[in-house]
Amino acid sequence: MSDEVLSQAEVESLLNAMEQGGGAPQAMANAGGMEPAAVSTPTVARKAKVTPYDFKRPERVGKEQMRALQTLHEGFGRNYGAALSALLRSIVEVKLTSVDQLTYSEFVFSLENPTCFNLLKADPLDGNLILDINPSILFPIIDRLLGGGTEMAPIERRPLTEIELRLVACVTELFLEELKKAWANVVELELAVERVESNPQLVQIVPPNEVVVLIGFEITLGDVRGMMNLCIPFNAIERIAHKLSSNSWFSYAKSTSNEQTRGMIGQQVSGSVVEIETTLARSTITSADLFQLRVGDIIATEHETHVPLEVAVAGSPKFLARPGVYKGRKAIEIVGIIEQPAAD
Repeated sequence: MSDEVLSQAEVESLLNAMEQGGGAPQAMANAGGMEPAAVSTPTVARKAKVTPYDFKRPERVGKEQMRALQTLHEGFGRNYGAALSALLRSIVEVKLTSVDQLTYSEFVFSLENPTCFNLLKADPLDGNLILDINPSILFPIIDRLLGGGTEMAPIERRPLTEIELRLVACVTELFLEELKKAWANVVELELAVERVESNPQLVQIVPPNEVVVLIGFEITLGDVRGMMNLCIPFNAIERIAHKLSSNSWFSYAKSTSNEQTRGMIGQQVSGSVVEIETTLARSTITSADLFQLRVGDIIATEHETHVPLEVAVAGSPKFLARPGVYKGRKAIEIVGIIEQPAAD
C-alpha cells in the first residue's frame, strides 16, 4: 500500500466523483497509482415501485365507481337534509363525510351496541343493504318528533321501544324515498325495511371478509351531531358496477326530452298563475314638473296611437296588443307575438 499523501486537487476530485455516484472506486485507484482497469464499478439496479396488497382488505370497487358513488350521495345528502328539516320543522344539515371500502367485520365492530341497525331490501340488487343510525343523533330526533327542542341531552344507551321504533320508521322511510330518487339514474330501486336490530353483531348479511362500501353521513340538529351509515355490499352492486363509471354517469344526466315528457311538463304548468303587464306609453319629465302635477293635467308621450302596445308575461315581453273596452271594462286585444332572439 502506498504511503503517498493525496493532494488537495485529488481530494476534491474524489469527493466530486462520490457525489456523482459510481466514480469513487476509480478515483481511489487513480489516486493510489493503480490501473483503472483493476477496479470494476458495481452496477446499481433501480428499485421497482411496489404497491402493497392486503388480502384481508382487497380493493374490489374501482376508483371511478367510488367517485360516482360519492357524487351520487352528495346530492342525496342535500335533498335528505331538506326533507328531514321539513319533517322535524327544524334546520337539519346532512353532510357526506366519507365513502370507503372495508370488510363487513370491520364495519360491524366499529358500530355501537345497542344501535339502530336497519336491514334493507333493495330490489333488483342482490342481497341486503344496511342503514345504521347512531343513538347520539337518533334519540334527539325522536325527542324532536315528540315536541322537544334541539338542545343537548344525555345519550340513552338502550334498545328502542315499540313506540320509538314507529317514530324512527318515519325517518327511515324518508331516507329510503330520497335514496330511491338519487339512484333513479342508475337503477330503479324498490326499497323496504325488512327488520330492525339493536345488536349489529347478530346480523350477518355477507361473510366477514366480504368487501362493503361504507357511506357515512353526519347529521347536525341544533347543537347535536351524529352519524348515519349506509353499508352496501360489493356483491349487491357488482352487476351494475359498469353503470357507475364516469362516462355513463354523465350520460344519464343528459337525457333528451320527448313528446311524453314535454306533455307532462305542459300539463303541470298549465294551471300556473302568471302576471301580465301592458305598457301604455313611456315618457320623461323633470322632477319639478312631477311635483307640480295636479288632477286633470295631461302628460304628452311620443307613443303613436296606431302603434301596438307591449304586453309582458312574468316580466318578459311576449305579445303586441291594442287597447280597448270589453263589457264596460278596459281591455287589450292581442294582435301579434314578439319573436324571441334565437339562443346561441
